[in-house]
Amino acid sequence: MLRINDILDKAQAYLAAEELEMIQKAYIYSATVHQGQVRLSGEPYLTHPMEVAGVLVDMKMDSATIISGLLHDTIEDTLTTKEQIEQEFGKDVAFLVSGLTKLSRISFGSQEERQAENFRKMILAMSADIRILLVRLADRIHNMRTLQYQTLDRRIYIARETMDVYAPLANRLGINWMKMELEDLAFQHVSPDAFKEIATRVDKSQESRNRYTEEVKTIILKELEKLFIQGEVEGRAKHLYGIYKKMHEQHINFDEVYDVIAFRIILDSDIDKTCYEALSIVHALCKPVPGRFKDYIAMPKANNYQSLHTAVIGPYGERVEIQIRTRAMHEWAEKGIAAHWRYKEGRAFQDNEDNQIKKLREALEIQQDIKNPKEFMSNLKMALFPDEVYVFTPHGDVKSFPKGATPIDFAYSIHTDVGNKCTGAKVNRNIVPLRYQLQNGDRVEIITQAGHHPSKDWLKYVVTSRAISKIRNWINLEEKNSSLTLGKDLLEKEFKRNNLKFATYIKSYEIKKVMTEHSLLTLDDLISQVGYGRISPRQVVNHFLVADAPKDAEKLQEKEKKKPSASPSLGISLTGIDDVMVKFAKCCNPIPGDEISGYISRGRGITVHTQTCPHLKRLDAERIVDVNWDVRQKHAYPVHVKVVCNDRKGVITEVSSVITSFDINISFAQVETTDMIANCLFVIDVYDTQQLNSIFSAIRQLKIVRSIERIRKA
Repeated sequence: MLRINDILDKAQAYLAAEELEMIQKAYIYSATVHQGQVRLSGEPYLTHPMEVAGVLVDMKMDSATIISGLLHDTIEDTLTTKEQIEQEFGKDVAFLVSGLTKLSRISFGSQEERQAENFRKMILAMSADIRILLVRLADRIHNMRTLQYQTLDRRIYIARETMDVYAPLANRLGINWMKMELEDLAFQHVSPDAFKEIATRVDKSQESRNRYTEEVKTIILKELEKLFIQGEVEGRAKHLYGIYKKMHEQHINFDEVYDVIAFRIILDSDIDKTCYEALSIVHALCKPVPGRFKDYIAMPKANNYQSLHTAVIGPYGERVEIQIRTRAMHEWAEKGIAAHWRYKEGRAFQDNEDNQIKKLREALEIQQDIKNPKEFMSNLKMALFPDEVYVFTPHGDVKSFPKGATPIDFAYSIHTDVGNKCTGAKVNRNIVPLRYQLQNGDRVEIITQAGHHPSKDWLKYVVTSRAISKIRNWINLEEKNSSLTLGKDLLEKEFKRNNLKFATYIKSYEIKKVMTEHSLLTLDDLISQVGYGRISPRQVVNHFLVADAPKDAEKLQEKEKKKPSASPSLGISLTGIDDVMVKFAKCCNPIPGDEISGYISRGRGITVHTQTCPHLKRLDAERIVDVNWDVRQKHAYPVHVKVVCNDRKGVITEVSSVITSFDINISFAQVETTDMIANCLFVIDVYDTQQLNSIFSAIRQLKIVRSIERIRKA
């Protein structure tokens, strides 16, 4: 267990004596209020805030941040109030601790809604002080290090959340060590078999890898010394998730990952020019691999990362990845925002730090207007994964966009009106389709037309959260107006059918009961819900039918209640919706065990998608409803599978025999061969994800198999 003296010993290297006294005071306070509380591991709860403070002091954070790490759970998990924290430790610490307190005392409809609101609060607080995010990351690091004490479901849920949100947040702040550790810790729980296999392979090759690393380092250092360039060369294995990601994306096995070892040349000079001189030495020494050079010094990444990346042919004919940077660049690459924190009052960020925080805030704050929790979390994840391209405006300014961005994304980055009125684009003076994917170095010019409006089809090929949000807002507004008109028409017809006057009853007190029953605030909301198809006109009219009048209507209602809905036969239960047609989306083919959502289609019932389906993310969030699996009878569901193998005779028969050994039907099988690799495509009928995972595990045991994945139908 970390001791307070360990924290104070590290902190005294850069903090004043009075600040150390306040840290000691916070330790005693935390120990007192958490007394008697234990963690799932059985350890005293105090071990957690101590470890969080330990991470923060290693990052050389200021005293208020370290104190907040010691106190971050006091308001949430003890009887301590914000006012008491302020009285003991000042406004700065009270604000940080308050910003870190989760919304655990508020009731939410779902875990996803709670998660979205927690992140929403964190983003709001971060806008005022970035240190809140740094403490939250330190908190997550220790929770991930002790995740083994959670139940299996909680482990997987927390690990996925870490992979989706916290690791990308650390990356956006430039804290590389934290990003890598969070990814590896999450990977261990999300894909335990793959983690164990790669970890074993890396450990086995460690001895030969160390010899090779020393040999390459010696060669590079000798060449640098000849031209009097001072610095050091590092060589270390990639983190495990980085290796897995490359294997998965490129469909290669472990032995084919050429950059398991990444070399870094860290120069003592602070002059950018020296990096280019070192690059020329490396390219003179080893033949460069075409198309593998990236200049992040001239064009830094979104998180302000700077370095030169190149791949060369090494001493034994193998590819070697080399990064070249100054020591200042290296410090930023590893520690990010925390590398240049100002510890004293009146601290001021350097321009690059200020711009980095501004970029992150802009990327996250745009999510604040999104009400639907699923849409909020989806957009938040997209905002945190910038694999970037750099393009130029007509005036020569550089703009960065996520890979895959289109001229529409560019247009919305200028102004909402420019995006809404966009009719075309010129790239490098040539007219291109709006779905054209921007490339590095493109010069982009937007063509607009007054009175033009966004198209729903745009959502299929925009990638920035700003563009998606603005297009959805416009479409939602238009569809709400349409749903109001349609809903009013449907209600008037239903009221008339029952000899009731819509205009009279819609103003009555009874209508408020209808709104309350459906958790709606305004009459327009009720009419819109009818127009969307979420509430039937009959449900509304039934509130106004007198009890002794149409007995037939009551009988009909009873009949309808008894009538089995179509849903359970498909293994789906719908929250608050009965007797509705259900079908499964062919774009993602959900199966029991997948996390799912339903999309209301006017006149076509509900279409069920997986929650990770990219098509679902582009649909109107107002029509997305909660659905759950309710499998009472076994059903077979089609799944599209791709198995990448070494090409040899009978490969498809070998894989098929493993599948059929599970008594599984194969409705489609096809093999495509290129460069001694066989891509085997199957459509198989399975009962649930558990059975599918068992089949995958068995197929992976085949020596010919390089990778296997479940794919979406195009």
